[in-house]
Amino acid sequence: MIDAAPFAPQVLFRFGPVAIGRAVVTTWGIMTALTVGLGLTTWRLRPGRVQAGLELVVEAICGQIEETMQVPPRPYLPLLGTLFLFVLVANLSPLLPGVQAPTARLETTAALALVVFFAGHVFGIRRRGLKRYLIHYLEPNPLLLPLTLLSEFTRTFALMIRLFGNIMSHELVIAVVLGLAGLLVPVPIMALGMLIGAVQAYIFAILAAVFLGAAIGAVEAA
Repeated sequence: MIDAAPFAPQVLFRFGPVAIGRAVVTTWGIMTALTVGLGLTTWRLRPGRVQAGLELVVEAICGQIEETMQVPPRPYLPLLGTLFLFVLVANLSPLLPGVQAPTARLETTAALALVVFFAGHVFGIRRRGLKRYLIHYLEPNPLLLPLTLLSEFTRTFALMIRLFGNIMSHELVIAVVLGLAGLLVPVPIMALGMLIGAVQAYIFAILAAVFLGAAIGAVEAA
């Protein structure tokens, strides 16, 4: 639950001059758990229900990428699939006692949005070439260059704020209800939070796919 203002620093300890916050520790914990868990799951994987389940998840993600970006999905699967899984687990992490979703912190969603921002440029240059990629900022009219550059930052800002606002506000509601009504009343709200967390992870991944598609020239960004 949220135990401090969403913009206030939550420093757990310091590593020299660097302050390490709760969101950073939780983020690294989630990344470690995903890496170890998936590594153990896929190590010496044999045909069976586990493999079938994993293939179903991968194919579902590939299908969404292909439908959104209108390109073969495999080059973009590692990034978008990882973003989806991380955001999903991060959104659902408050189900564990004493854990606050790192996506309820602005610094975490800012980092995720910046990953999408820089990935768009990398994939765009790789797909179009540096010269063609830079020229597309001058289309359809060079006079619109300032607006085009502004849109690059505003959509990244919107991606950051959308995820942060939805997860932070839900945790805040749960904290308020818990303080007013006791332990049992928030249970339905927490169940709704699981749905909200899954939906927000899906929306974040889809918007990231749209922005990548726009960078490589496959789709128009919203």
